[in-house]
Amino acid sequence: MAHSYKLRYFNLQGRAELARLVFAAAGVEYEDVRYEFADWPKHKASTPFGQIPVLEVDGKPMAQSNAIARYLAREFGLAGKTAWDQGQVDMLVETMMDIGAPVPKIRQCTDEDEKAKLKKSFAEEHLPHYMEAIQKILEENREGKGFLVGDELTLADLAFMCGQDWLKLAMDNPLEKYPKLQEYVDRLAAIPKMAEWLKKRPKSEL
Repeated sequence: MAHSYKLRYFNLQGRAELARLVFAAAGVEYEDVRYEFADWPKHKASTPFGQIPVLEVDGKPMAQSNAIARYLAREFGLAGKTAWDQGQVDMLVETMMDIGAPVPKIRQCTDEDEKAKLKKSFAEEHLPHYMEAIQKILEENREGKGFLVGDELTLADLAFMCGQDWLKLAMDNPLEKYPKLQEYVDRLAAIPKMAEWLKKRPKSEL
């Protein structure tokens, strides 16, 4: 029996967009509930921990964005075929969280000199450390012509794709020095189901 899915979040990409990409890649329908900030307080008590995103599966709630994305990936065959592949997928999803971790500090910094220093460190030290490693992983899997893990689309690919918009909040073009990664992201975005979602998704802030 097919499940019913409802994803509750703000009218943002934010922490729910990875789950939305999983739904899109799987071609599974769901109710995409988007709250305006002013309406959130009256819904807060209906969530497990007073926070969103929350996924409801047949009316049962699940919180925490990565738990949601991983659950959906397992349900829809996007978590990796073997236990090893699943571990690699999890590793790369967590790595994307690490890559994006400095972004809020950069965005919130009000001292322009300090912000410039943070951006420089991010672009010249933090980002290359990770992007060079991820590019190597991509190149070692089917000579960079496929996916990050295995021979099919997984949550790792979706997390990398999803993370690019977030990284652009800290620098204009995070993949400028990594043309193979840019080509890879372009290939992901051209997958028909992904292209359809990127075209039709509501316009919103990150």
